[in-house]
Amino acid sequence: MVKVHSPRCFITLILLLLPLLLTTANAFNHYQNKKQPRTIRNYTERRNLNFFSCGTGNPIDDCWRCDKLWYRNRKRLADCAIGFGRNAIGGRDGRYYVVTDPSDNDAVNPKPGTLRHAVIQDRPLWIVFKRDMVITLKQELIMNSFKTIDARGFNVHIAHGACITIQYITNVIIHGLNIHDCIQTGNAMVRSSPSHFGWRTMADGDGISIFGASHIWIDHNSLANCSDGLIDAIIGSTAITISNNFFTRHNEVMLLGHSDSYVRDKHMQVTIAYNHFGEGLVQRMPRCRHGYFHVVNNDYTHWEMYAIGGSANPTINSQGNRYLAPLNTHAKEVTKRVETGEYTGEDTWKNWNWRSDGDLLLNGAYFTASGAGSAASYARASSLSAQSSSVVGTLTSGAGVLNCRRGIMC
Repeated sequence: MVKVHSPRCFITLILLLLPLLLTTANAFNHYQNKKQPRTIRNYTERRNLNFFSCGTGNPIDDCWRCDKLWYRNRKRLADCAIGFGRNAIGGRDGRYYVVTDPSDNDAVNPKPGTLRHAVIQDRPLWIVFKRDMVITLKQELIMNSFKTIDARGFNVHIAHGACITIQYITNVIIHGLNIHDCIQTGNAMVRSSPSHFGWRTMADGDGISIFGASHIWIDHNSLANCSDGLIDAIIGSTAITISNNFFTRHNEVMLLGHSDSYVRDKHMQVTIAYNHFGEGLVQRMPRCRHGYFHVVNNDYTHWEMYAIGGSANPTINSQGNRYLAPLNTHAKEVTKRVETGEYTGEDTWKNWNWRSDGDLLLNGAYFTASGAGSAASYARASSLSAQSSSVVGTLTSGAGVLNCRRGIMC
């Protein structure tokens, strides 16, 4: 006969062995920590801290917003970019420059302490602001390479005048600006560096114009109501990330690609991630030509004509977005194929690689896919892992300018 021990005996045995088991586990963990490089341990511990404290799942924000001392560690932001513009370091390797004066009285000889004087310098600079201010630019703000404009902590507007031009330069970060009511300016001399100024013809009035530039990151800005586009990238620009922005009150929101005949834009790669396309928008979110475009985890709550358009055979990879169609029964389609302003027949666009992968289509919204799904094309139009469209509300909850204050998480 087999003797059966009572449950009480097993419980007593476990209680007797528990201290020994805990000691062994602690020793093993200590040994493993000694084996791991400190950088790996710190990375894991930091990510766990973010997850249990303020992490939202937005990889850009979770990289820096949990830090209550963000204002002492501003340059950490440069390590948080994702997507095709992830290598944009801006002014990370330079000194801080504090903008103290909102005036813009002389575009050729800008006054020290102004934003124009800061952005034209030949050396890397991390540009911050001393206080809240509204900057009304007399002419385009022509930037130089390796600059960060970081408005965190203050309410900074670029409005009611010219706006920002990023032309034939590299490594720019623009973060935390309110950019609105930009107008056409030009036919004037404007300085672009300490050693050069030249004649500028009429500018279109874009909020941010990217022209022949690379390694650009535009993050957490609020843009509205400009004369032309809110953000345009043309003439061979590439390696761009447009993330966490809030777009409102505008017709033609974003143009990516100069013209159907400008084939150099075939190399363009742009990531559009975690943005909120809000009220009062009509079309071009974005409008694409030739290149490779990753549209991922954005929230589209308003459009009047369409959300995403294109011509000249662009590759558009739409993943994990939320598309809420308007009430207008004739504007339910997310996509529009265009060519010289006219609708393009299916015989022209049927081979263009446009796909919808995991998008949430609401209120009758529909996405017209096309192409054979070339793996090579979509590989060139993929820049980060898409998250479920069910969490887009959380991922984009902080889109636009943040209300950052010292001593608290931003």
